[in-house]
Amino acid sequence: MGVYLLLLVGATTALTDAAAACTAWPVCGDGFTAPTTADGWLAVGHRLAAVLVGVLGVVTLVVGVRADVSRRVLGAMVVAGLLYPVQAALGAFVAVAGPSTTLSTAHLTVGMGIFGGLVAALAWTLEADTGDPTDRPESAPEPDLPPERTHDPTVPTDPVERAKATAYAYFRLMKPRLMWLLCLVASAGMALATTTNVGLTPEIVLATLGGGVLSIGASGTFNHVLERDIDRRMERTSDRPLAVDLVPVRHAVAFGLLLAAASVALFAWVNALAAVLGVGAILFYSVVYTLILKPNTVQNTVIGGAAGALPALIGWVAVTGSVGLGGLALAAVIFLWTPAHFYNLALAYKDDYARGGFPMMPVVRGETATRKHTLWYLGATLVAAGALAAMEGLGLLYALTSIVFGGVFLYFVVRLHYEQTQSAALRSFHASNAYLGTLLLAVVVDTLAL
Repeated sequence: MGVYLLLLVGATTALTDAAAACTAWPVCGDGFTAPTTADGWLAVGHRLAAVLVGVLGVVTLVVGVRADVSRRVLGAMVVAGLLYPVQAALGAFVAVAGPSTTLSTAHLTVGMGIFGGLVAALAWTLEADTGDPTDRPESAPEPDLPPERTHDPTVPTDPVERAKATAYAYFRLMKPRLMWLLCLVASAGMALATTTNVGLTPEIVLATLGGGVLSIGASGTFNHVLERDIDRRMERTSDRPLAVDLVPVRHAVAFGLLLAAASVALFAWVNALAAVLGVGAILFYSVVYTLILKPNTVQNTVIGGAAGALPALIGWVAVTGSVGLGGLALAAVIFLWTPAHFYNLALAYKDDYARGGFPMMPVVRGETATRKHTLWYLGATLVAAGALAAMEGLGLLYALTSIVFGGVFLYFVVRLHYEQTQSAALRSFHASNAYLGTLLLAVVVDTLAL
């Protein structure tokens, strides 16, 4: 995380501005003069942090050699160690000669390489220290599906209470727990789009978020309809409205179609491309993910991450009317975050997913591989967040948010490797939500208020 701190702060506009106030090496002025401004001190502080992190890297490498770590762990650490002085030299050259697109890109790329090497070393070390070599099922077992349970839903006889119960059932069909985060994704997409000098109006914000809420509700309703038989077999989902026959299937289908139509209408009011993407999001989650990916491939969560990434594009398109690199970069962060987020839930409810016949990663590849892949995707998410900062000129608030909450997320992922309990998996799951939620809020504040 020390390397990531250097990477993120170096990718933000805060350090770019600070570098202009200290165009010498190793300090300012003639190279040995103390800075006289806050920006100068920020630039010098970044260089001192680089020295401290470099020393920590050398100590880590020495400890690894003395501990006789595996060749691949040592190899990853050596690669990171060899790249570090290259990164320092590039930083010194940028400070003296001034930033350029080529040098800045090379500087960021090498930093990502160092961080990637350390993530690989950590993942392989944790796998060796905490993994179970026998936990490697060759293929998904044929599920021994329990019989469907029949339910007699408790429907209140009092008209008012009955109306409340029915309304709550329809509300649950919409999967409201997903709405806050996906609305934040769309909000961040809209906020980033304002960096293209395109105005953002309250009407566009309300229509886009309203269409997003209805789109999520439609997708969730169709998911409930299509998985109602499996929901009856799984403990976690056995009380869903369609699983207990509280809502008739035909009514749920009509409800989903109504939500979808209203969602597309709102998106179409914004612009045609937003409406097309809205339809695509509903179809992808309801049909591609629910019917094709989820029951048939271990990569269901990875590929299915596109459903969660689409709101980023919709938010960007709602403001600009076209797909842009900023929207794609934000979508990439969400896409890579999804497996790191959902694999924790898959670990927590591994047996339940097995009962449902879903080939989730822990069921097919085992828990050891799933924990390792969680760390892989967390590392990839952090790298993508750094690239987003560099591409969109985000500031220090975004960098600090990603560093602090990324570190918290990493802490709980590492704890999950050692504890290997359902509660540890759920803590890591909630940490992933906290990371993305705060990161998206930082994007909104950084672009609109700072």
